[in-house]
Amino acid sequence: MKGKLIAIDGLDGSGKATQSNLLLEEMEKSGRKVMKISLPDYDSPSSDPVKMYLGGKLGKNPDDVNPYAASSFFAVDRFISYTRRWKEFYNNGGIIIADRYTTSNAIHQCSKLPRDKWDDFTKWLFEYEYEYMQIPEPDMVIYLRLSPELSQKLIKIRYAGDKNKKDIHEANLEYLRRSRKAADYCTEKFGWSVIECEENGEIRSIEDIHADLMKAVGEL
Repeated sequence: MKGKLIAIDGLDGSGKATQSNLLLEEMEKSGRKVMKISLPDYDSPSSDPVKMYLGGKLGKNPDDVNPYAASSFFAVDRFISYTRRWKEFYNNGGIIIADRYTTSNAIHQCSKLPRDKWDDFTKWLFEYEYEYMQIPEPDMVIYLRLSPELSQKLIKIRYAGDKNKKDIHEANLEYLRRSRKAADYCTEKFGWSVIECEENGEIRSIEDIHADLMKAVGEL
């Protein structure tokens, strides 16, 4: 009996890793069979093309690499992670909490295309990964919504103001603004659960965001 897959996504600084870890702790306390994965899998050679792309080795601007090629870098990493790390666990009924998933490609790669191409791109993307590559489709997607401006502020704090630590996505505010618009499109079109992480221009408390996330997961 297959398990469940919960994908948690959002712009950088929205707290994906923190909220994924808290959800993992809650589920472990309740005795559930659960595993957390983080994607891309930077500890595996499978993420090397992703590192090249985000590190600016293929172009200093995200738009230098077309969305289909860039999506394939991440998709291959996900396929290898699934095959080597969590396929058996998932197929035996385990719950997977994914810190980013195919949903990240929908958000970040849609933004490279005109709005009238988003339907075709997301159709291709989800068919490519879920049908042709045969990795699992999420049972629930939770999107942690944050403005690009606050995302940039939080990234600056994370890197102690060192701009050289930013990848090509993080360093491009205009691109992040487009990605936020693409995320709003995806949440509406695909029925993702949205949790607001910002209030009056500041990040909400970890505890408040976690409480909202637990309510969303409870529906699943």
